[in-house]
Amino acid sequence: MNKIKIRFNLNGQEVEIDTLPNRRLLDVLRQDLGLTGTKEGCDVGECGACTVLMNGQAVHSCLILAPQADGARIVTVEGLAQGNNLHPLQKNFLQYGAVQCGFCIPGMLMSSYALLNENTHPDEEEIKEAIAGNLCRCTGYKQIIKAVQETANELDHGNKDAGKALPSK
Repeated sequence: MNKIKIRFNLNGQEVEIDTLPNRRLLDVLRQDLGLTGTKEGCDVGECGACTVLMNGQAVHSCLILAPQADGARIVTVEGLAQGNNLHPLQKNFLQYGAVQCGFCIPGMLMSSYALLNENTHPDEEEIKEAIAGNLCRCTGYKQIIKAVQETANELDHGNKDAGKALPSK
């Protein structure tokens, strides 16, 4: 099988890579580009550990073939922080104890981030729906929901640090 060239925007940077057309986006991110924050869990789109944003939408990167990312905007968990400054959502996950083993956290963050980009005032049910595709075996979900709610409150109250890291659409 011949390699193909794909180009996409990854965390604000243009990337060009030669890859086999049957490789998953997850494999390209982790193995070729060294972005190991995106986790490999179930390999069938059930656990959400591999969630990234593709053109602003939360997707399971284990279900996306690399050529499907050609021309797309991809954001991984590594793209949330601004240099050494954690995104407010990341800070709140830490503050509210929404991290335990950490395996599901990148996917939870990305699903929550996608929600807050679409809806800065989600209620508890909307948060639950947004993270429904992400499985967590350690924290339960109360701390995660609280962290997302607090981030939404910060965005709502004009916290200067909360909103600036959210990309424009």
